[in-house]
Amino acid sequence: MLKFYQLPNCSTCRKAAQFLTEHGVSFEPINIVELTPTANEFKNIIDATGVDVDRLFNRQGAKFRELNLKEKMEALSTDEKTELLASDGMLVKRPIAISGKKITLGFKEDEYRNTWL
Repeated sequence: MLKFYQLPNCSTCRKAAQFLTEHGVSFEPINIVELTPTANEFKNIIDATGVDVDRLFNRQGAKFRELNLKEKMEALSTDEKTELLASDGMLVKRPIAISGKKITLGFKEDEYRNTWL
C-alpha cells in the first residue's frame, strides 16, 4: 500500500491524491502535521529509498525560512536533519508518496505516471 503523506488543505497534495484516485492507485492518506514521521521513520525512508535527506525539506515553506535553515543545512548531520524533520511536519516537502523502495516528493504528473502507474 502506498503511503501518502500530505497536508489536506494543500492544493498540490489534492492534485496528487486526485491523480492517484483517477488512476485507481490505492493509497493511505496521512496528515503530515498530525502524524509526522519520527526521526527513525525518516531514517527508514532514507535507507529504503536512497533519497537524500535534504530533498525531504520543504525549502519554500515559511517554517524553513523562519528557522533560517538555508544557512544551517550544511553544518547539520543526517541525524540532526531527521530530528528537525520529525519535529514539525511543516518542514517536510509534500506530498511524499512511498511504497517499498519507491518515493516521490511533491507532485509532477509525469513522475507520478512513471512511478506509480
